[in-house]
Amino acid sequence: MNLNDLMKNLNLGNLQNQMKDVQERMKQLHASGSSGGGMVDIEMNGMLEITKMKIDPAALEDGDVSMLEDLVQAAINSLLSNWKEQVKQETSGLPFSGGLG
Repeated sequence: MNLNDLMKNLNLGNLQNQMKDVQERMKQLHASGSSGGGMVDIEMNGMLEITKMKIDPAALEDGDVSMLEDLVQAAINSLLSNWKEQVKQETSGLPFSGGLG
């Protein structure tokens, strides 16, 4: 089978519709991440915008900036891990979905 035959067999219109549907579903996603037993909580919407960040005042009591930085970093990593899992679920079944999550 040559490339032209392969392109004819692909239903590109259907693929475009599927991608638009996924983009709309992705806008509705919300992911969150937490660290330090809830000392730092971060939420993100489907447009990859941080919508909420909560830092427990107890995280500031010692004045340990390094610890706070570690907590924020861990919460962001948790958020991104949760986000990737949701994206993976939303794009499963799509051709070429492996690179989207």
